[in-house]
Amino acid sequence: MRYKIVVKNKISTETITEMVPNNNIEIIQRGNNIKVKFIASSNIEIVEAKIYYKFKFHKDAKMFLNGYQSWTDSYEYKYNDKMRDAKRIPKILNNAYNFDMYGDSHFTKYMIKHLHGFDFAYVKQKKSSISISSNNYKNAFLIIDFSYRSNKIRLISDCAGKKIKQGEEFLLFDFDINNNIDEIMANYSSPREAKKIFGYTSWYNNYQNINYDIVNSCLDSLDDRFNLFQIDDGYETFVGDWLDIDLKKFPNGLKELVDKAHQKNLMAGIWLAPFVAEKNSKLFKEHPDYFEKDDLGNLIKSGGNWSGFYTLDLKKEEVRNYIKKCLEYYIDLGFDFFKLDFLYAIGVKNKDSITRAEKTRFGYEFLREILKDKLILGCGAVMSSAYGLFDYMRIGADVSLKFDDKLYMKVFHRERISTKNSIRNTIYRSIFNDKLFKNDPDVFLLRDDNIELSFEQRKALLIINSLFGSVLMTSDNISLYNDEKNKLLKNAFEIYNNALNKSYEKNKNRIIIRYDLYARSYELTYNTKKGIIENYIEINI
Repeated sequence: MRYKIVVKNKISTETITEMVPNNNIEIIQRGNNIKVKFIASSNIEIVEAKIYYKFKFHKDAKMFLNGYQSWTDSYEYKYNDKMRDAKRIPKILNNAYNFDMYGDSHFTKYMIKHLHGFDFAYVKQKKSSISISSNNYKNAFLIIDFSYRSNKIRLISDCAGKKIKQGEEFLLFDFDINNNIDEIMANYSSPREAKKIFGYTSWYNNYQNINYDIVNSCLDSLDDRFNLFQIDDGYETFVGDWLDIDLKKFPNGLKELVDKAHQKNLMAGIWLAPFVAEKNSKLFKEHPDYFEKDDLGNLIKSGGNWSGFYTLDLKKEEVRNYIKKCLEYYIDLGFDFFKLDFLYAIGVKNKDSITRAEKTRFGYEFLREILKDKLILGCGAVMSSAYGLFDYMRIGADVSLKFDDKLYMKVFHRERISTKNSIRNTIYRSIFNDKLFKNDPDVFLLRDDNIELSFEQRKALLIINSLFGSVLMTSDNISLYNDEKNKLLKNAFEIYNNALNKSYEKNKNRIIIRYDLYARSYELTYNTKKGIIENYIEINI
């Protein structure tokens, strides 16, 4: 039996006034929290579950909708803004590179005059405001849809295809709703305690073209302000073959670098993408049975990076054993910090009668179980699923060596590489910092070579990352910095460690940012189109 659930009501923080009569639905409201449970009277499969209610959107509305995963652009939209649907990319490109798989386009409908997000959203406007956050991350993602022209909000439980046996119950919705996002976020407190990071990562300079000499030279340059040295992609032969270090690049493996980092009182970090493997990998060629398939028996391609990559099937014990063996190999080498990437891939297909959220949470819990007390930085990950499991989370797109990447990339998916999008996400997703996890806004870059960001754009990137993140990383060899760059870094480090009372307010294409430092108050104006700070002053309160 298939089952469609629609709860039509008018929700306020006081009461639910109207609903479709159905004794299989139980609605519980305590203060600002609303839960909707479904109890199956027979074996059923859920087709859809939605709540509709009215809300008056005004033309001065500023609407934040959290994107599906780490890289998805997430900022305050204004009335009449549009979201970019990856399904609009020409089919020939989508078939080749699977751009729609990085985000939500393959399972969420993009509609005209609608804006949508996942698990967290708010509307700020003069006459009325509203904030919504989901607590149902273990069961089903909450898709929040603002139909701003028709003055309606839809709350959609991402549970289509979920099968429930007779007598079982399933929590369709569990969300908080009021008029203040800060009050809602105050309810969150990650049980994981982790310190702020100031570190080096090998990616944003040489990318995969790293070797022992390059990485070792940067390790030598790190002073006692740093607490992390992290090796990124490029040390392995192929993505997925994590037990095969490229001995042409690292003739003695990685152990020597780990030991040297520890001698300098640095944590040693490593990058892996544990849920995927690329087409050219030995793992993919030798074990095609390790990978997920769709309903037609075709392998699920999760994206176009490297030679194209596919999702491992965690239902299979031999797959879980392989991932466990790989991660334990790096534990045994002495790595303290694990940057785990492309983690959205575990949920690209919600098969086997479970929801995307259940599947994703299972995968993230599996990683934490293996890594025990090691530090985890999630990247390309679904944020709500990582709550209480990951120490740190990337909260924006990869920083590009240009401000807004190549021209043709601008028409692609919402998860594209973009410094412009990265900085905006850093500001607007700062509401999650120290609540769900510690935010990683990605790197700052001050170097002059191998970069097309202007110096003013590089300064803005450094200052905003320092203000709103808890992970401050670079891929520069800082021993090459001149006096001006060293002074900038010193000042940013003071902001990073000591700034208080940080706030921001959007004003058209500018964001006004305020903070306190050493009993003084400062205000800066960030131009989102140019990527520069136009005005930076001390203010009297």
